[in-house]
Amino acid sequence: MHRALCATILIATASFAATVATSAQTPTEQRGTMTTLSPDVVKELAPTGTLRAAINLGNSVLAQKDANGEIKGVTADLARELARRAGVPPELVPFEAAGKVFEALKTGAWDIAFLAIEPVRAAEIHFTPPYVLIEGTYMVRVDSPLKVIDDVDKPGVRIAVGKGSAYDLYLTRTIKNATLVRAATGGGRAMIDLFFDQNLEVAAGVKQPLVAYAKTDPKVRVMDGRFMEIRQAMGTPKGRAAAAAYLRTFIEEMKASGFVADALKRSNQPDAAVAPPATN
Repeated sequence: MHRALCATILIATASFAATVATSAQTPTEQRGTMTTLSPDVVKELAPTGTLRAAINLGNSVLAQKDANGEIKGVTADLARELARRAGVPPELVPFEAAGKVFEALKTGAWDIAFLAIEPVRAAEIHFTPPYVLIEGTYMVRVDSPLKVIDDVDKPGVRIAVGKGSAYDLYLTRTIKNATLVRAATGGGRAMIDLFFDQNLEVAAGVKQPLVAYAKTDPKVRVMDGRFMEIRQAMGTPKGRAAAAAYLRTFIEEMKASGFVADALKRSNQPDAAVAPPATN
């Protein structure tokens, strides 16, 4: 009788400890238990045994380096969470611009990437629905006669863009009268440098970095409004259908759970909007 009672107490104690341990898990840990990745998905996501995630450091809304050189931001957080779920180590592969990420697709340098959805890219990449929405806009000199977005597409107006960027691809399709002048590097402040170096009329880019620069230079201003909505998504190379299907589910869960919003907040990007749930 005494032994049976002791055994019962031990079982009850173990059960209580397990319950406490589960309740003490972080939200990220609990999310990880909700999804089981099949071997086929893991093989497509990480065929080398490591999840190689292309990170575009040219877009400061999505990725940043801290003082120690560690890559931070929403894209890094998403890549690490995905690798944790797949049970493989993450490898963050940094690039200076989105155009460089797309070029590296040909060499098989990455397994997942974080890029804006564009038709040229979608021909070779399976994209998820967007997880973040940001804006493309224009910066001009303070005394520029160009006042609003619609003023820019006029003959004689030269627009500095980063080669291969989302806004380069978009403006290439839509600009009818102005001229695009491409910086060799698509990321960072390359288009701002080009704007000044060649005395161009307009610099196009992601709103947040342009606004941040304009706050440091009284000679320029950023136009109100936008010429495009930039839909940032995860992607994997065409031919990886199982991985692509899982990534759609993953990104929707990351939005709905608050993971994306929290990552943007941690990286001090309050102006970036979490994309709404996908409708198809």
